[in-house]
Amino acid sequence: MPQSSGAPSISTHERFAERIFEVELERSIARANESLLDLQHSDGHYRFDLEADCTIPAEYILMMHYMDEIDDELEVKIAVYLREHQCEDGGWNLYCGGEFDLSCTVKAYYALKLLGDNPDAPHMVKARKAILAHGGAARSNVFTRITLALFGQIPWRGVPFIPVEIILLPRWFPFHLRKVSYWSRTVMVPLFILCTLKPRAKNPRQVHILELFTTPPEQEQNYFPVRSPLNRLFLALDKAGRFLELFLPPSVRRRAVKKAADWFIERLNGTDGLGGIFPAMVNALEALEVLGYPADHPHRVSAKQALEKLLVIGEDSAYCQPCLSPLWDTCLAGAALLEVTGDEPTDDLLRALDWLKERQLSDEPGDWRQNRPHLKGGGWAFEYANPHYPDLDDTAVIAWVMHRTGLERYRESIRRAADWLAGMQSKNGGFASFDADNTYYYLNEIPFADHGALLDPPTSDLTARCITLLATVDKVGYWKTIAAGLDFLRREQEADGSWFGRWGTNYIYGTWSVLVALEAAGEDPNQPYIRRAVEWLKSTQRPDGGWGEACCSYCDPTLAGRGCDSTSFQTAWAMLGLMAAGETDSPHVRGGTEYLLQSQMDNGLWQDEVYNAPGFPRVFYLKYHGYDGYFPLWARARYRNLLRKKSKESRLAPT
Repeated sequence: MPQSSGAPSISTHERFAERIFEVELERSIARANESLLDLQHSDGHYRFDLEADCTIPAEYILMMHYMDEIDDELEVKIAVYLREHQCEDGGWNLYCGGEFDLSCTVKAYYALKLLGDNPDAPHMVKARKAILAHGGAARSNVFTRITLALFGQIPWRGVPFIPVEIILLPRWFPFHLRKVSYWSRTVMVPLFILCTLKPRAKNPRQVHILELFTTPPEQEQNYFPVRSPLNRLFLALDKAGRFLELFLPPSVRRRAVKKAADWFIERLNGTDGLGGIFPAMVNALEALEVLGYPADHPHRVSAKQALEKLLVIGEDSAYCQPCLSPLWDTCLAGAALLEVTGDEPTDDLLRALDWLKERQLSDEPGDWRQNRPHLKGGGWAFEYANPHYPDLDDTAVIAWVMHRTGLERYRESIRRAADWLAGMQSKNGGFASFDADNTYYYLNEIPFADHGALLDPPTSDLTARCITLLATVDKVGYWKTIAAGLDFLRREQEADGSWFGRWGTNYIYGTWSVLVALEAAGEDPNQPYIRRAVEWLKSTQRPDGGWGEACCSYCDPTLAGRGCDSTSFQTAWAMLGLMAAGETDSPHVRGGTEYLLQSQMDNGLWQDEVYNAPGFPRVFYLKYHGYDGYFPLWARARYRNLLRKKSKESRLAPT
């Protein structure tokens, strides 16, 4: 006879616990969604702060002293930021938890000394000892040494020979502007002028840093350590170029200076700045000054305003951003908002997408046209405005979110974007960020390129994003392009099953991006290469259920998928990747969801201190402040939606 009372069965307990989990998940999603909507601007767009290492704030101080246009209140606040970020070893690093970086430390020390910090103060003594212990300022990178040459701290022979006549070289020459990335072009062209005319920083307080050299700068003979046999050849050519410069006709120099000036002035981009990036903007402002443009000239006024727009000024401290990311933030926030509603567009989302639609580029001049002269435009930039340089990553995500709404109002924008992306595919089947076939790898060995980021070659994450859009929009029509992209991705897969992340940290980001693309392309998730990626993601999950990967994996690939505590955004990436590979029901995805539930803050969002993307792997890293807002929301809403879909299918299935 069955019992009428007693302890409930285990299945009842499980159902009750599952119901509690579902309610908590729904409430958590609602809180995060509300918090994200509260951060939306009135015109519909999003923009979160974008933070880099202390190099950028230090360079802002150096720029003010170079120009003798010093904002005393501002530099005091930047100094607070610099001191706050000094490490225990006395130096400064490139990302939270990173190792000492000599070049960043030299610039931070010089900036603090320029604004009045006593070199005998404890923090300055620690910094100086750290610099000298690592070989002194002469061992800093090329960009730092160029700054030191402009300030008269080292001789010009301590920097690469980059005469302005480079602008006159024909396209067939081994070096040409078309053969390097957009960021290299915009940084280099005004720098050609500076390194040719060799102006001297005004440096009104006449501050020097000779104490940072182990050998007097004029006596130093080892500014260019040899990196490779090819680099040795380029160093020999560098010396030959300095000798031949003596015989250069003045008329050629005048023509080259004018052509370089015309080139970067055409791309000044108003108050959004040359290339939309801080290093190019600073070089442009300083080049305008040496070319004789007065301080009140519209070009100089707009160039300075562009730099000022990058500042984040708090009550006590301030820093300078490397660029602004409104279109990127808006499309990713839009993806999260759309996932919350199950692809039902809300008025808030439509305001965001309409704001983006207005900024789509068409027939504007652009450097990308040099390799694709007959391709019609259709991309979007990363910044508020940067018409010469539309970004394939932004374009793919924006058009993908628009397509998911199913609305007619975006159809033409989506078509133009997809056609443009398909036309930007490189010969090897991959896609890069701004250009096609930018694969002249030998140029990374020239003396100027010690940062190793002169080029914009195709990458797995960009290729994945483009495939995702093209396969979603018209898999049949774009199949040839998609198939070539898939071949590229298969070749790029690491031995452990992961993919490298060029624009997000790191292998977790790359693997998520590719798995989403493979799902969109209709690849069978049971294929061995996809299973290897899935097992790699599972193997890197941390005991708390989350995922965490430090930027040090760019220097040491054995740390792929590891190296730091769990983060909300990397947990979200891993979850999205696993779900794209059919792993929604796996305990790993459930564990990630529970981690995000437990780590959510009272305001409904998340906060991670670590940096989450490289500007240039190994040498420059970024913290997108929006990543721990929209990515965790997106992943958990996706999880909930897939569970609902499965439950509905189960109810409708015949018994």
